[in-house]
Amino acid sequence: MNISEILLLGPVMPVIVIDDADLAVPLGEALLSGGINAIEVTLRTDAALYSIERLAKELPEICVGAGTILTEINAHSAANAGARFAVSPGTTRLIIDACKAHNLPLLPGASTVSEMLTLHEAGFTAMKFFPAAAAGGAQFIKSLASPLPHLQFCPTGGITYDTASSWLALANVPCVGGSWLAPAHDINQQNFSMITERAKQASTLERPLDATHQ
Repeated sequence: MNISEILLLGPVMPVIVIDDADLAVPLGEALLSGGINAIEVTLRTDAALYSIERLAKELPEICVGAGTILTEINAHSAANAGARFAVSPGTTRLIIDACKAHNLPLLPGASTVSEMLTLHEAGFTAMKFFPAAAAGGAQFIKSLASPLPHLQFCPTGGITYDTASSWLALANVPCVGGSWLAPAHDINQQNFSMITERAKQASTLERPLDATHQ
């Protein structure tokens, strides 16, 4: 499954910070019950890689990716843990090459047109737009549809349930990343029923037909 296909698994990809790997599978089950099929587990905690490993082995129904890929070592570690894709806030040649070496699909981060063109030259057509709200908002991505019609974006950063629809209304946005579905305090307090309810709401957000049927 390539990155473009992964982005079509649902309108929202939860961006997760896990402090306790023992909570990874129950969290994944709660999200899956709410209709979420792909998640990004950020490599921001010591529990992240083991959480990815647990999810990959014990809950293969959900497509788990590794986020906050900052180095080639991060990419190697994510692949070895069983991540099915990688997400970076920005992109370097070393990260690209490390992901290619593991056949690990990469959603590379970009926030400027020059970065987007550079990534397209490297063969990418799907990118993470980060930090979405601070880097120009939905109007910025909307303005790219005409000059860069071949590119698609997964905006992440500062997006909430209330603002997600304005992003998903854009033809070049098949998916948004969001941390509101499963904030760390709800995970740590095991508020999984609440997480499932948020997931149900998020999974029913609508996308344009031309974004979901490319």
